[in-house]
Amino acid sequence: MKVSHDSETPAHGQQVITVCAFIHHKFDGVEKVFLPQRAATKQFLPNVYELPGGHLDFGEDAVAGLIREIQEEFQKAIRVGDPFTAFTYTNEIKGSHSAEIIYFAQFEDGPDGIVLEPEDHATYGWFTEEEAVKVNAVNRSGTDPEILALQKGFALLRGEKPAF
Repeated sequence: MKVSHDSETPAHGQQVITVCAFIHHKFDGVEKVFLPQRAATKQFLPNVYELPGGHLDFGEDAVAGLIREIQEEFQKAIRVGDPFTAFTYTNEIKGSHSAEIIYFAQFEDGPDGIVLEPEDHATYGWFTEEEAVKVNAVNRSGTDPEILALQKGFALLRGEKPAF
């Protein structure tokens, strides 16, 4: 049976709004970000580590949609902070142009108890900035907007003003 993913649902010529969470947690004083790995069955970016989130439904509030996506995909509740970056990309599989907004977030009850939906994600990890950039660079260039977003998120958490 072929698994169908929203990232593959045809949307030729349409704009799509995507919301993602930079879910961070300190482990023994070291800030890390939660990155799940996309399922191998996905046509769009299979096996890629990503910031978790998804597409907003028509008319859906961005924060409510992000909370819904994280609950659906990981069975976890989050506290959503401020958005800190946005970028656009083209999904060649879907035939759409997406605007992605990334918010700071934390799991309400800590980093334990994450449940993966296998049709969405194969595994996950908690990564330092260097580790996060490294696992994201496997299938992307260093100027990929998601890698830049990871770097910006960590810089802001350190209280730095990013150069970009």
